[in-house]
Amino acid sequence: MERVNNLSIFFISSNPNEYKIEISIFLISIVLAYVFMHRWNQRNVKGPKSWPIIGVLIELLMNYHRLHDWVTDYCVESKTFKVPLPFTTVTCIAEPANVEHVLKTNFHNYPKGEAFHTNMEELLGDGIFNSDGEIWKQQRKTSSFEFASGNLRNFSTTVFRDCALILSGILHQTSIVNKEIDMQELLLRMTLDSICKVGFGVEIGTLSNELPDNRFANAFDYASSNVAYRFANPLWGLKRFFNVGSEALFAKSIQVIDEFTYNLIHKRKAEFKGAKSTDNNGNMVKHDILSRFIELSENPENNLTDKSLRDVIINYVLAGRDTTASTLSWFIYMIAVNPTVLEKIYKELITFEETQAKEMIGCNPEKVPKSFTERVTQFASRLNFDSLGTLSYLHATITETLRLYPPIPLDPKVVLEDDILPDGIKVRAGGLVSYVPYAMGRMVYNWGPDATIFNPDRWLNKEGLFQSESPFKFTAFQAGPRTCLGKDSAYLQMKMTLAILCRFFNFHLSPNHPVKYKVMTTLTMEHGLKFTINARKS
Repeated sequence: MERVNNLSIFFISSNPNEYKIEISIFLISIVLAYVFMHRWNQRNVKGPKSWPIIGVLIELLMNYHRLHDWVTDYCVESKTFKVPLPFTTVTCIAEPANVEHVLKTNFHNYPKGEAFHTNMEELLGDGIFNSDGEIWKQQRKTSSFEFASGNLRNFSTTVFRDCALILSGILHQTSIVNKEIDMQELLLRMTLDSICKVGFGVEIGTLSNELPDNRFANAFDYASSNVAYRFANPLWGLKRFFNVGSEALFAKSIQVIDEFTYNLIHKRKAEFKGAKSTDNNGNMVKHDILSRFIELSENPENNLTDKSLRDVIINYVLAGRDTTASTLSWFIYMIAVNPTVLEKIYKELITFEETQAKEMIGCNPEKVPKSFTERVTQFASRLNFDSLGTLSYLHATITETLRLYPPIPLDPKVVLEDDILPDGIKVRAGGLVSYVPYAMGRMVYNWGPDATIFNPDRWLNKEGLFQSESPFKFTAFQAGPRTCLGKDSAYLQMKMTLAILCRFFNFHLSPNHPVKYKVMTTLTMEHGLKFTINARKS
């Protein structure tokens, strides 16, 4: 008792300022000790080391400009690792068995989730890439039916060929004056024109010699970049609430996007109710995807409003424009820095052309083309779904590009219930699991010691024919129930375009042009892709 009294007298008699300093030092010591123990306990943890409360947010923001390579660096250390953030934890997976578990085996436990939907809602709405449950099932069922249609494939082939010919004409004129061009911009214009024609039955004409400015395309690019950044910025909700900074610009972009899409819907509906082309049975001929959804919207039970149709459009633009243009851009870049690959493609195309010409002799002799344009047009006329399927090396080169430069570099899913991944890692309900195609394509444990080397031959068997890999290892088109419905269509457009370009042009990357990705929904090049072009003389 005497000891306690003495201690009390000490504190009472001490200088108040000294007392406050001592208390402050004591509290700071506790905090520092806690931080030290927190970091000490992570000394054997695979993945980025976190701080209390904020997790790895600081490291993430410092590396955001190289996000996919930052993730790749940690994937080298561990096939599965956790990224703690202020309000959630992301478990990154690069192990095919884990990917299969998430995308197929326990599919229903890993939906897009409410947080993903909220982040993307203003752009993608309730479209197929941003929905779960019955809404997703209905859209996928309708889309699946359309993609399986022979009419859509034939229509797509014609549209893709026409757009590729327009692009080749622009490149030819560019080669004559030896003008530098941005291939990524041209490819984005081409894929936008083609998806609007195939998906919605309208011509918007962004790909032309004048290269008219397109407000919709610019707005879509900004909106895609902004929603991607939201996943790394926990304060975006405040900026959105006060409508300031990047979120204010985002809101203006959405206005432009909505104006474009609703005008498109109203125009297509008017055409749908007006003059209708019919087949021999009197049924309306509908080649584009939007028409199918408009037809469904006429049935009140389907609950398809103009807003629903708007979401369909935006999701198909993301799928048909950005992803395809991204792959085409990285393909052109890779053959430019790997000229031996381009020469192999060229030889395959020459052999293809000679074979096609021989088949025409005696049944329907062709006129010998004289001009460059006639040569290109005649060659393009021989390209269709079946004939393009014989170009194994071209197909392999596209696939190798997708392995190293997947259009969707990472894809997060929410965890509904606690689960254990095949490698024993526990994931908690409410957290996120993200498989990372960009990193997976660079892992030695997935692809062998030459994983980072661009080598299309890895996709060919001894007979020189293309051989596929497990979709849980090669994840560019996702896998399981959400496997990309547009895979065949994407390959069709890419092979159509690249067969023409590689047959008739050489590409020279502009000196000192920086080639790096921009962190957004798709793997787009931040500074474009500047080239000079030479037309082949034979």
